[in-house]
Amino acid sequence: MSDMVGPAAGERVAVFLMALGGPDSLDNVEPYLLDLRGGRATPPELVDEIRERYRATGGRSPVLDITRHLAAKLEARRPVKAFVGLRHWHPFIAEAWADVIGYGPDRVVGICLAPQYSAMTVGKYVEKLADARTEVGGGELPLSTVGSWATHPGLVAALAERIDEALRRFPEGDQADVPVLFTAHSLPERIVRDADPYPEEVRATVEAVSALLPAGQPTAFAFQSQGRSPEPWLGPEVEPTLDSLAADGVPGVVIAPVGFLSDHVETLYDIDIDFRARADKLGLRLERMAMLNASDALADTLAALVDEQLSG
Repeated sequence: MSDMVGPAAGERVAVFLMALGGPDSLDNVEPYLLDLRGGRATPPELVDEIRERYRATGGRSPVLDITRHLAAKLEARRPVKAFVGLRHWHPFIAEAWADVIGYGPDRVVGICLAPQYSAMTVGKYVEKLADARTEVGGGELPLSTVGSWATHPGLVAALAERIDEALRRFPEGDQADVPVLFTAHSLPERIVRDADPYPEEVRATVEAVSALLPAGQPTAFAFQSQGRSPEPWLGPEVEPTLDSLAADGVPGVVIAPVGFLSDHVETLYDIDIDFRARADKLGLRLERMAMLNASDALADTLAALVDEQLSG
């Protein structure tokens, strides 16, 4: 844990945690997708497919509960009041911002729970927050937001520890030969033409975490969870990467989704069900690192980010 800085004496500080969110029931999968797709209707067959993915992973998104637990841990570490706003489901960012106004803070620190910056991800959260400050009020409240924390030492150390734990699930004699397959959520390729920093941000996280792994540990990288739009998405993809690793005869693979912080459908279904089924057919043992979720390590990292914002 970092040395505490915290608010100045008598200063009321609100920390605004922003996450993507997800449906809180199977009935709300379709309205969630409507918001996610910017108001465009989702084809019924795709709604059914996504609903079945949520059914297979507990019937609802765990993101809100995890983030609220994380907020409580942050409040236990610093004299702040933490609020949770979601980009695509309740409590929406604007709804949570109304609660911030009601609290009456002297200043607000905004943190997106997406460490690698992209205008399409973190940038959209910040835009939603700016809209809320205009439409709901509270635009006069001093606000600072964390941009990128892709290589924050606390984050990097926590990810490396989770990967090490996953590697230790393999027989000791095999561990040095098990590749770590880092993943992050894919985005449309057009972000490269727009000089978006996301690919470099992800690469920086991977390199920083890799530096903490045992010397010589094999690694690979792939983007996952590509969208259904016809435009090209960032690659390489996970599926052919698993095929290649299996062809190389490795004893297994650890998937490390370092582009995500919490469990959600992209880890619980895409990795734990879809990718694992593919690996099983290939005769490849697949283990996934545990997500940081509401861990002490992530709470400590958020506390350090708050300290940096308050001291800066």
